Amino acid sequence: MTNPNLTVGDSVVVKKGIVDSDSGVDMGGWQGKITEISKDEKGETSICVSWDSITLKNMPRSFLEESEEEGLDWQRYYLCLEDLESAQSRDAEKDVAKVVDEIMKNIGWYSLGEEGKRIQKVIGGIDDELEAFDAWKRYLEKKLSFPFEAKVSEPQNRGRLKQGDKVTVLNISGLDNLWGVIAAIKCGSEELDFPLCDLTVLGKKPSNKQIVSDYAVWYANH
Repeated sequence: MTNPNLTVGDSVVVKKGIVDSDSGVDMGGWQGKITEISKDEKGETSICVSWDSITLKNMPRSFLEESEEEGLDWQRYYLCLEDLESAQSRDAEKDVAKVVDEIMKNIGWYSLGEEGKRIQKVIGGIDDELEAFDAWKRYLEKKLSFPFEAKVSEPQNRGRLKQGDKVTVLNISGLDNLWGVIAAIKCGSEELDFPLCDLTVLGKKPSNKQIVSDYAVWYANH
C-alpha cells in the first residue's frame, strides 16, 4: 500500500505493472532507497529511488547496455508516489557499490557507442591495467595485418621521432607498464620500438585503422 509519509532514506519497492517508458522493461518489484523528493511546477511529487544491489544485479543486461549507451542513469530512477510501496531494506551501501563496480566492468565503455562496444569485447570484465594491456596485446597480434603504414599522431618529448613522421609498423613487440602495447616500427633505415597509442594508421587497411583507433581511445581513457 502506498505510504504518503515516505521520506528520504526510506526503502521502497515499485508496484507491479510499472514499466520504463523508454525501454518497455517491467520494473515491478525493483527495490531501493529514496534519495530525493521534489515537486514539479504542477505540484506533483517526484521521487528518486537509488536501486539496491539485488535489483541492480538482476536488471536485464539489455537494459543496462542501452542505458549506458544512451547516457541514461541506470543506478536510479524518478517515479511518482503512487508507483511505490514501503519495503524493508535488503542491503548496505557497500553492497551497492560492489555491484555497480561489477556492472561497470562489463558495460562501462558502452557510453562510446559502437566504438565502446568493440572496446568492451576486448577487455571484457578486466579492471586490472596490466591484464588489460595483455588482453589488447593478444587481440592486436591476432587482428592486425602487418606490415602497415602509420604516422606519429601525438607530440613527442623523447626520442628523435616527432608528430607527423611516417613509419612502417612491423609487428607488436611487447608491453610497457606505462606506455602499454609497444610496436616494432621502421623509420627510414632505422628500426625501433614505439608506443602504439601514439600512432594513426595510414593507407588502405580500414580494419587496421579501426582496431588501432579503438586501442588508442581506450588507452587515452582507461
